[in-house]
Amino acid sequence: MRKEPFETTAYVSWGDVDLNGHMFNAAYLVKAVDCRMQFFTLNGFPAEKLLEIAVGPVVMTDELRYFREFKMMDPVVVTLEVAGMASDGSRFRVRNEMYKEDGTHAARVTSVVGWLDLNRRKLTAPPPGLLKALLSLPKTDDFEELPSSLGR
Repeated sequence: MRKEPFETTAYVSWGDVDLNGHMFNAAYLVKAVDCRMQFFTLNGFPAEKLLEIAVGPVVMTDELRYFREFKMMDPVVVTLEVAGMASDGSRFRVRNEMYKEDGTHAARVTSVVGWLDLNRRKLTAPPPGLLKALLSLPKTDDFEELPSSLGR
């Protein structure tokens, strides 16, 4: 049986709206990152902990697809699943799906992320607890093994 994705709800705020009266592109990325950080926080890795262990997520690519628009004060239901990962956890692909309150699929953000050693400023593998959190995410149907970000 497939696990349910991690889910949060955000709202389209004043600062998220463009001249056309709908949520502008960068706001989708912010909602996706907020969902990811909420997941890490609830799994024992809030921003303060990441700074303490000197490891932070670094986005290498983002792909954003739009299906329906969001307008100011609309609820945005954001889900999180893992769509790919290196065996050492140093690189992973996450997928955030965004839905309107009635369940209509409105957008998809797919991002490839690595872990940055904040002291050495180089990509690294996550510590065991952080890797365990990542492994707890449900996998998408198109999940694939990714190459490590670490030079061997």
